[in-house]
Order: sequence, then structure tokens, then C-alpha cells
Amino acid sequence: MTQTPDPIEKSLFEAPPMGEQERMVEAILFASAEPVSVAELISRMPHGCDPAEALVYVRKRYEGRGVHLVRVGDAWAMRTAPDLGHLMRKETVESRKLSRAAIETLAIVAYHQPVTRAEIEEIRGVAVSRGTVDQLLELDWIRLGRRRMTPGRPVTFVVTEHFLDHFGLESARDLPGLKELRAAGLLDNRPLPTGLQKTEEDEEEATTGQSELFED
Repeated sequence: MTQTPDPIEKSLFEAPPMGEQERMVEAILFASAEPVSVAELISRMPHGCDPAEALVYVRKRYEGRGVHLVRVGDAWAMRTAPDLGHLMRKETVESRKLSRAAIETLAIVAYHQPVTRAEIEEIRGVAVSRGTVDQLLELDWIRLGRRRMTPGRPVTFVVTEHFLDHFGLESARDLPGLKELRAAGLLDNRPLPTGLQKTEEDEEEATTGQSELFED
């Protein structure tokens, strides 16, 4: 004899209405200090929910509002509308600036990632000190990437989601040109290394990575 499924048990696995899923996504994003991925939303929300679809509705609902839903890498976050950013600023004492070596190294990683230390040194024309790399790692603006399947299996460096979030970028392809960085006061007007000067001339070209094989 076939047993009829218990309707009460079945209802426990029915997804909430999309309107309720939107509220859940909204609450999680506002409560999170860091961008939240779709995978994390799925793990937090009830069984059967579709956070990817809910994100579409939430993003549309916040268009033109004081805060926007923006994509940061593979994650999502609520951010102040760009035209209202001046309301959030306040005068602070700047404790330290990145050294010229750190700025050049960061720019090379951002525009040439994934890139090895040897490649950074080749572009800059000088050795990269461990302190420079450590500072950028400490700031969580760069991280270690995969090792290249080449002699010595050198490790590569790539920018982090924290770096993208700091500059309001969805991906590394949205990086500003060097002229924009200078206008923002992040670079001075002294000539940059040859490798970066070439990048400035081709700043509108999307970064597509390198063709070498990598270790998983």
C-alpha cells in the first residue's frame, strides 16, 4: 500500500514567497560587515530559496535610493550611493602613506595579475623588498595566488576582494586608469617604471591574465 506524503512535512520544505526572500537577503547584507556571496546566502536561508533571484529584485528596488546593492567580485554588498559619498566623509589624521615602492608594486599586481615577484621586479627594474610585499599583504590588498607550473613553481600575487571593495570595483577589469589614480592623489606626477607607462597608454584594454599553466 502506497503511503501518502504528510502535507505538513512537505510544507516545511516549501520556499518562502519571493517577497520574504528579498527581506532575508536585505537583512543579511545590512548586518554583514563584509560582502556576502550567493553561496553564503544559500547556506543561511531556508531550504528552497533562490537568493540569486532575490538579489535581482533587491538591486532593482534600491535603484535611485541612498544606498545601492553592488557586486564586489563574486559577492554582494550594500553601499552608499556614489553621489552621496561626501556626506559620509570626515576629516581624519592620515597615519601613513604607502611608499612609492608599495604603490608601484600594488599597481603592477593589479594591472598584470596573476604576477610573480620576478615579474614585478622585471617591470620595476629593481628588487622588491619583503617589507613592501608584507605591507600590502597586511593591508589585505593583495594575496597569494596559485603557483605557476614552471621551474621553481613560483607563487603569484593577485588583488583581493577587499582591494576591489575599497575602490568600489566589481572586478579587476574595472580598475581606474593611472591618470585617474593620479587625480585621486594616489600617485604622484613623477615618471613611472616602463612597464606601468605602457599600461597607462593601454589603460582601456581589459586585463585577460596570462597563459601559463597553474597548479591547482
